[in-house]
Amino acid sequence: MAIVDVTVIPIGTESPSVSKYVASVQMVLQNYEKDGKIRFQLTPMNTVIEGELPVLFEVIQAMHEVPFSEGIQRVSTTIRIDDRRDVNRTMEYKVEKVQSLLKEK
Repeated sequence: MAIVDVTVIPIGTESPSVSKYVASVQMVLQNYEKDGKIRFQLTPMNTVIEGELPVLFEVIQAMHEVPFSEGIQRVSTTIRIDDRRDVNRTMEYKVEKVQSLLKEK
């Protein structure tokens, strides 16, 4: 299982706010999650998704297409992939591990 960090930035919007595009992207993610294909977490600056890598690439493409479907002519999408194959780690595990180390100090 892989974990990806994705940021979709519509360029040339009518206002500086992009929350309506973020909401539309989140609806796409909710559908994938409802189908049991991914898990995801919205953060203030991006979205973190976990699942099988081929599915994640499909999801990222669907996310990237959302602003185009809403009339935007240019979109910049940034992707970071954490694909660890020796053990299976979740988003929560990674955060809990760091928090436990902080408590030890």
